[in-house]
Amino acid sequence: MLLQKGNIGKGIAQPVQRRGVPSALRHAPLANKVATPAVAPQGLLRPILSERGSPALLKRQRALDVVLRAAETEQEAENAGTVVPGDGWESFPPPPYEPSEQVLDLWQQADAVCFDVDRTVTTDASVGLLAKFMGIEDEAQSLTEQANRGEINLTKAFEDRLAKLNFTPTDIDRFLEEHPAHTRLVPGVENLIAALKARGVEVFLISGGFREMALPIASHLKIPAKNVFCNTMSWQLDDHGEPVRLQGLDMTRAAESHFKSRAIERIRRKYPYNNIIMVGDGFSDLEAMQGSPDGADAFICFGGVMQRPAVASQADWFVRSYDELMAKLKRYKVTMVGSGAWACTAVRMVAQSTAEAAQLPGSVFEKEVTMWVHEEKHSGRNLIEYINENHENPIYLPGIDLGENVKATSDLIEAVRGADALIFCAPHQFMHGICKQLAAARVVGRGVKAISLTKGMRVRAEGPQLISQMVSRILGIDCSVLMGANIAGDIAKEELSEAVIAYANRESGSLWQQLFQRPYFAINLLADVPGAEMCGTLKNIVAVGAGIGDGLGVGPNSKASILRQGLSEMRKFCKFISPSVRDDTFFESCGVADLIASSYGGRNRRVAEAWAQKRIAGDDQVTFEKLEKEMLNGQKLQGVLTSDEVQEILHARGWELEFPLFTTINRIIHGEVPPTMILRYRVACSMPSMPPARRVVNDYY
Repeated sequence: MLLQKGNIGKGIAQPVQRRGVPSALRHAPLANKVATPAVAPQGLLRPILSERGSPALLKRQRALDVVLRAAETEQEAENAGTVVPGDGWESFPPPPYEPSEQVLDLWQQADAVCFDVDRTVTTDASVGLLAKFMGIEDEAQSLTEQANRGEINLTKAFEDRLAKLNFTPTDIDRFLEEHPAHTRLVPGVENLIAALKARGVEVFLISGGFREMALPIASHLKIPAKNVFCNTMSWQLDDHGEPVRLQGLDMTRAAESHFKSRAIERIRRKYPYNNIIMVGDGFSDLEAMQGSPDGADAFICFGGVMQRPAVASQADWFVRSYDELMAKLKRYKVTMVGSGAWACTAVRMVAQSTAEAAQLPGSVFEKEVTMWVHEEKHSGRNLIEYINENHENPIYLPGIDLGENVKATSDLIEAVRGADALIFCAPHQFMHGICKQLAAARVVGRGVKAISLTKGMRVRAEGPQLISQMVSRILGIDCSVLMGANIAGDIAKEELSEAVIAYANRESGSLWQQLFQRPYFAINLLADVPGAEMCGTLKNIVAVGAGIGDGLGVGPNSKASILRQGLSEMRKFCKFISPSVRDDTFFESCGVADLIASSYGGRNRRVAEAWAQKRIAGDDQVTFEKLEKEMLNGQKLQGVLTSDEVQEILHARGWELEFPLFTTINRIIHGEVPPTMILRYRVACSMPSMPPARRVVNDYY
C-alpha cells in the first residue's frame, strides 16, 4: 500500500470551503509517497472498510498507514511513556516546528481548543498508571501489544484491560488521593489553558480514557464537566443502589479510534464555532482532523512527553513545550478613541491593567495603549507632545499620571490601524463622523472588539440609534458598552467606584472586564446593551433637571421627587424604545447609581445649577453654550443635546405628555417656561409657551 501525505500549506489541495475557514486548511495536500506494512490493527481498519469511497476515506487511509508505519517503532516507547528522540525519525519528513501563516491565524483566532489527556495534559497514561497502581502492569502491557499486532481490536484490548483491573469505587478514590490532578500535569499546560480561557476560547478534553479519572483533571483546570468527552465506567450496584464493582464500559461517547473527530462533530452541532484546534500526541488526535470533514481545523502535535515521528510529520505544527504555544497566542492591541477627562481616566485604568498583564506569561494584551488626541495647544506647546513626555493631560485631567505605556497621537487612522480592542470615549455628537472616517479608511479589521463609554444617541427619521448600534452598523464589529456612576475625577483619584459592562457577546464582556477592572473600580457584567446604554444617556437629562432645582435652592424632598420621576421616565422610555430591556438593569450602577452620582456631582448638574441661578438673578442672556465654555475647560455638555434629541423623538411619536419631566426640562432649556416650573413639571409639560425674552420669577414657587 502506498500513502500520499503532507502538511497544510504544501502541495495542492482540493478546495472545500466551510464556515469561513480557508479551503487549504480543510483538506491536507498530497505529497511524499511512503510505503507501509500490510497488517492493520482491526480497530482502525473496520471504519475505513465500512466507508470505502466516502470523502473521508483518504484521510482515514492516511491515518491508518501512519499507524502501521510507526506501530512497531514506537511500541516500546508507548508502553514506557518515555520520549523517543531519534527512533523512526529518519523514515519520515521533518515535522513543522513553526506554523504556517494560515495555521498561526487559526491558532490565534481559535474559538475552541480540544486537548487529548494522556501524555498531552498529563505526563502519564491514566490506564497504565491505574494498572500499575492495581499491580497488573505486565498483563495490561501484553494486551496493548496484542492490539498493536492486530491480534485483537483496540476496543477489545481496552475492555480486557478493564476486566483485569477489576477495581471498586474505593480503589478509584485511593488512586486519585495518591495521584492528585496537579501532580500529573505537563508543565505549562495549566497556564496555557488559563490564557486561552482568558481570551474567551472554549477548552475541551477529548480522551479515550475514563471520564471518572479525567474529571478531577478538568476540575483543577476549571474546565466544565460538559466539555469532557471520555469513556464512562458502568458500575454494578448493590441492593441499596450504591456502586460496588466495575461492570463494563459505556462506549456511546467514545468508540474505537475515530471517536475524537465525531466528538468534534458533536461540538460543532451544539456551538457555532468557526475554528477548532486539536492538540494531542497520538494517532487518534491526528484523526480528529483527518477523520471527518467536520473534524478539527488544524492539528498541533505535542511532543513534550511522547514523540511519535509518524504523527509529528503529519501535524500542522509540532511543539515540544507549551511555552511555544503560549508565545504565539494573540495579544490584543488596545486603542482609546478620545482624550477628555473620562477618556483619560479610563485609559489610565486600562494602562495599569496592560502593564500588569505584560509581566505574566500568556498576557492577553500588549503593554502599550494608544490614545487618539484631538490636536490642541497647552501653554504654547502641542498637547500630544506634552502627554507623551509627561504622561499627563494638563487640560482635561491635570495632575494625574496616565501611565508611561500610554502613547498619544493626533492621527485617528494610524491610532486605530492594527488595533484589536477599540475603546470609544468621544462626545456623542462626533461619533458618527469618527465611525464614517474609520470605515472609509478600512482600518478596522475582522474580529476587532469595541466598547463604547460614550453616553448619547443619534436621532434619525427611522428612530433613535444608540452609539453601540452605530459602531456595530458602520464598522461591522461587536460593540459592548461600559456605563455607571463614573465621575472621572473621583475615579482618577482611585476612590471606590463601579460600572457595568453590557455585552451582546459574553466572551467580549469578559475580555473588557479584564481590561477595566481595578481594585478601586468594580465591574459587573450585564447582558443588556440597550438598557445600560439608554440609562447612561437619559440620566444626563435628569441631571440637568436636578441642577436646575439646585439653582433654585430647593430642599432634599423636591430634589428626591425630581430624581424619582426621572428614574421612572428613564425606565418608561427604555421600554418604549426597546421592550426587551431588563428591569434589574435600573438597579445596576448604570441605572439608579449613575443617576444619583450625576445629579449630585456631574458637570451637567453643575452647569445647570449655574444657569438657573443666573436666570433667577435676571440674566436673560446666559446660555448653556456660554457656560459650557466658561466652566468645562473644553469638555462638552451632553445633557442639553441629549434633551433635544429625546424631545425630538417624543414629539415625533406624540409622547410629550407621557414624559412630563423630560418635556418640562427641555422647555426650560429653551426658555419656553421659567426654571421654577421644574417644581410643577406635570403642569409645565402642557402649558402654552412663554416668549423667550419674558422672565417670570416665583410665579409657581
